[in-house]
Amino acid sequence: MKTLHQYLDDYLKLRRQLGYKMQSVEITLRNFLFFATQEGAEVIRTKMVLRWATRSKATPMLGAHRLGAVRRFAEYVRAYDPRTEVPAQKLLPYRFRRRNPCHYSDENVLQLIKAAQQIDPANPIKGPTFGTVLGLLAVTGMRVGEALALDDCDIDFVKGLLTVRLAKGNKSRVIPLHASTVIALCKYASIRDEVYPQRPGPAFFVWDGGDRLVYDSVNRWFWLVACQIGLRRPGDQRGPRVHDLRHYFAIRTLLNWYRTDVDVEARLPELATYLGHVHVRDSYWYLSAVPELLQLATLRLERAEKGTV
Repeated sequence: MKTLHQYLDDYLKLRRQLGYKMQSVEITLRNFLFFATQEGAEVIRTKMVLRWATRSKATPMLGAHRLGAVRRFAEYVRAYDPRTEVPAQKLLPYRFRRRNPCHYSDENVLQLIKAAQQIDPANPIKGPTFGTVLGLLAVTGMRVGEALALDDCDIDFVKGLLTVRLAKGNKSRVIPLHASTVIALCKYASIRDEVYPQRPGPAFFVWDGGDRLVYDSVNRWFWLVACQIGLRRPGDQRGPRVHDLRHYFAIRTLLNWYRTDVDVEARLPELATYLGHVHVRDSYWYLSAVPELLQLATLRLERAEKGTV
């Protein structure tokens, strides 16, 4: 019979073949197996899982996350080793609550981009990089990680196309770019190549030394910029986030569709494609009933009832 470590290697391989990336899950499960090894356990037991999931004064969310990861792994192992116990999810219940997004106005986004372009004036690349990243997120709805993972070969300036490779769910997609976006990206690439004529890698968005820009730097500088222009307050943990630019893009797209009198429902699959979703229902997460959108939708409904649409 295999060891738990061998079962974990097989489990991760299977899940990745199904399209799951499993980076954070692997870290969590290997941490659990390290704990199990310390306890001398060769079989997964409910009490042991609970001790591990709740140690170090884990928050309810973290405890439920740990338990869920081990539960799925334990279900896999039990198919081969009937001695395995699968802990019930209700042992550490946690109900996820959607965090209300910040509904940026067009002015807010322009302020963010302008302030981002001016960060660390002594550094020739930080401002251009950060400002261009925020602009790209606002006009494409990309995930932050997708933008940071872009390489030079992923942007076709001639055709105006951007390729997102192996994003969430190991899915790739092609995003058409507006001419103004192509110009902005081309301008940034020119500045970047002037600052770093010989870069260490193919990353499109770079930071100090020409290395790829990383997520932590984006979050840290976004927080500083948002405080600078008054969107956040120092120490405020619930303020606007970079991720809210996806909400901004989704809502702005619907507003434009309503204003141009197109069939919004018929075009929702286009929005899902832009956002990188397989199903349209996943895109509803990014749609909020902001006053302007409600007003346009109401007018459309009233016109339909009067037969003027």
